[in-house]
Amino acid sequence: MARTPPTEDLMQYEAMAQDALRGVVKAALKKAAAPGGLPEPHHLYITFKTQAAGVSAPQDLLSKYPDEMTIILQHQYWDLAPGETFFSVTLKFGGQPKRLSIPYAAVTRFYDPSVQFALQFEAPEIEPAPVEPEPEPTPPATDGDEAPKIISLDQFRKK
Repeated sequence: MARTPPTEDLMQYEAMAQDALRGVVKAALKKAAAPGGLPEPHHLYITFKTQAAGVSAPQDLLSKYPDEMTIILQHQYWDLAPGETFFSVTLKFGGQPKRLSIPYAAVTRFYDPSVQFALQFEAPEIEPAPVEPEPEPTPPATDGDEAPKIISLDQFRKK
C-alpha cells in the first residue's frame, strides 16, 4: 500500500510552537523581575545567539562570545526588564556591570536546573556580516606636470 507524502505545512505549526514556548521564557522572566526576584532555589540558564538581530551587548563580550553565550540569572542580576519582544538585564562580568538586551527570538536554550526544566529552540537565522569593500587605491602623488588637468565644458557646448 503506497503512502502519500505529507502535505506541506502551510500553517507553520512548528514556528507557532516555538513562539508559544518562547512565551514561557518571557513569563518566567516576568516572575524573576517581580519584587523579590526568583524564588529559591530557582535559577535560569539562558543561551542565546550573540550575532542574532537585535542583540545588544558591550563589544568586548560579543567579541569573546562570537556565536553563542549563556547567562545565569540567580543571585546577582539587576534591572531585569522583560518586554514583549526582548528582555534586558545587567550582569557583572569580571566585576564590571554590563547591560545586555536579548530578543526572545535569539534564545536557543532555557534551563532551570532546580526543577530540571529545559526548552530548546531552533537557532535564528543569522545574516552574514556585510563585507566591507576594499578601499580604492589612491593614485600616487605626482609633480605639477603630471597632475590631472581640469577642462571646462564650455568649449564643447554649441553656441
